[in-house]
Amino acid sequence: MDDLSEDLELLPATRRALRHRIAVAQSEGRAPSVVAAVVRDGEVVWEGSRTSVEGHGPDGNVQYRIGSITKTFTAVLVMRLRDEGLLRLSDPLEEHLPGTGAGEVTIAQLLAHTGGLAAETPGEWWERTPGDLRPELADVLGEEPFAHTPGSRHHYSNPGYTLLGSLVEALRGQPWEDVLRAEVLEPLGLDRTSGQPQAPHAGGWAVHPWADVMMPEPLEDLGLMAPAGQLWSTTRDLARFADFLLRGDERVLSADSVREMRTSAAPPEPGFADLGYGLGMQLTAVGERRLAGHSGSLPGFVAGLWVSEADDVAAVVLANCTSGLPAATVAAELVRIVADAEPRFPRPWRPFLESDRVPLELCGPWYWGTSAQVVRLTADGLLELGPVGATGRTARFRPGPDGTWTGLSGYYAGETLRAVRREDGSVSHLDLASFVFTREPYDPQAPVPGGVDPQGWRGIG
Repeated sequence: MDDLSEDLELLPATRRALRHRIAVAQSEGRAPSVVAAVVRDGEVVWEGSRTSVEGHGPDGNVQYRIGSITKTFTAVLVMRLRDEGLLRLSDPLEEHLPGTGAGEVTIAQLLAHTGGLAAETPGEWWERTPGDLRPELADVLGEEPFAHTPGSRHHYSNPGYTLLGSLVEALRGQPWEDVLRAEVLEPLGLDRTSGQPQAPHAGGWAVHPWADVMMPEPLEDLGLMAPAGQLWSTTRDLARFADFLLRGDERVLSADSVREMRTSAAPPEPGFADLGYGLGMQLTAVGERRLAGHSGSLPGFVAGLWVSEADDVAAVVLANCTSGLPAATVAAELVRIVADAEPRFPRPWRPFLESDRVPLELCGPWYWGTSAQVVRLTADGLLELGPVGATGRTARFRPGPDGTWTGLSGYYAGETLRAVRREDGSVSHLDLASFVFTREPYDPQAPVPGGVDPQGWRGIG
């Protein structure tokens, strides 16, 4: 019997460490309020808040503005279009949204911020001015939309996500927010996520940098820039969304597609320690722990959401101050506190069922030239390929209906592994991206590229 469910509740010491961390964050960050949540194994296992108002604190149902976490929601909509076959990520924008003046940029480049577009809109700061000042895409992009050659580097671009939101509207024939509600928010049960604030919600505040006083920030409708940062949400909704970003949901996006979003599609910006950017998701590391998610900020609000696939832990932090409280950093630390204090229990080992197809002929040692490799078949039906007793390329492969296997990660992501058979049906060798893997080093009976010396192996005469 699987007893993992008994361990979902956090230990008292872990809960105190989480409370202490957000108490320090609220105090040192001088935030009017902060609210946080932690998800483990798909369940919210902890919620907490701190506030400057005596006897009152926000809970997981109070809305805060989430800024650029909105971009991840927009990216989900674009990936849905891709999965439905309505576009390819390699398509130039012009093919689906003509006349923008930035049509040479591909959809993948827009998702990963490698399209070379400027970071911000021309004119007044879009985050603190009404969206009706920019009624057309030409107002968002300006006369010179590019800061870099498309594809040459990672350069974060808010206007790029306006283009993606307009792309969604063009292909769906509906406003971006309506599409988001119907295709993501309602299926996932995110009924406290919206384009406009809904009570109860926090007010946004600017705290003076040198005095303990504050003033309210304006709450603007961002208009065309909405797909880059408009949304309001709660820690409970974002906790559910974070779990979706780990597991997928066939009503919205498959596990494979959200895994693709979490995979690096752009190198980090020079001078930054992050791991780069996926498709609508930031990638970073805390020590050896790899995290995917997004930070967010708009005047009056900061937000952070991170997921750790290896630990099956996610955290969300929201605060209502323009600066001072590093919400994304605190969220990453909440993940670390839980994952380090209460390491994930491994799933129980279970053998295959008798009815399962088990390709044992592929398992065991293989050789790429003289490099010893091993293939293992895991209980989830995937193949693992990696070096024996050394560092090197490792990968996992998913089976296909035609008997081939498709790489899911690393160097071999997207590449096809194929078992090549002899006339009698036995496996001669494995073919992977032109590499030949044989049962013996440089097996003379296999088509080793370049051939094998006819004298075979020998010592020094």
